[in-house]
Amino acid sequence: MKLLITGITTQSSIAFAVAEEAMKQGHEVILSNPPGRQLSILERIAKRLPAEPVDILGLDVTDPDQVTAAAKAVAGHWDHVDGLLHSIAYAPAEALGGNFLETDWEDVATAVHVSGYSLKALAVGFRDLMAEAPDGAGVVSLTFDASRAWPVYDWMGSAKAVLENSTKYLARDLGPQNIRVNALAAGPIKSLAGGSIPGFDRIADRWGESAPVGWDTSDASVVAGPALFLMSPAARGITATTLHVDGGHHAMGAPVEGL
Repeated sequence: MKLLITGITTQSSIAFAVAEEAMKQGHEVILSNPPGRQLSILERIAKRLPAEPVDILGLDVTDPDQVTAAAKAVAGHWDHVDGLLHSIAYAPAEALGGNFLETDWEDVATAVHVSGYSLKALAVGFRDLMAEAPDGAGVVSLTFDASRAWPVYDWMGSAKAVLENSTKYLARDLGPQNIRVNALAAGPIKSLAGGSIPGFDRIADRWGESAPVGWDTSDASVVAGPALFLMSPAARGITATTLHVDGGHHAMGAPVEGL
């Protein structure tokens, strides 16, 4: 497969685990991050991947011109894209950590734009390349169960709700071009993204208590296989779905430890 993977921030991130596993399986990968500091970080981290050197693009998904330019750059390498991983999320500090009632609209708008609306921008920007995939293409985004309210997650939770609902509408509108769109709701991983949320450990440290098969907050690789599956032709009948990769936590009504 030919895969575009966005949003690697550290070696502990889910996106890195997906890229690493994809390369081990022999897939071709192009990476992207916003220009500036995040792109420089990606260039350093990418050297730790098994198929280094890897092509890297500067891409700020909130800038339509950059999305268009990135699609053109990818088209210079490949005649189609089989899979696209949306691993992009950001909310200002004022929108997190228990500030839900005090957050201003400007901060909410930033969270929704970067973490939710950008899925539509990215999928539409690469639509033509994905439509050329011989076995259909798969778009996968990363979410954190937006069906419930979590401590400290606040407006990022609302932005993820936009992301998850947009998955259904994108699946509806892109399906006729054989483009599938799914979300993957992972359990908490202690990476830069999680660490940027004040009080995140309140969620992460007790997750395993309600996960029947357990949960290792330091192991992002458990998410990589399911993400690649959803981007692959093996998932050709799956779209508009949120797949939980969380140790079973989402289905439990109470902690299972000690039962």
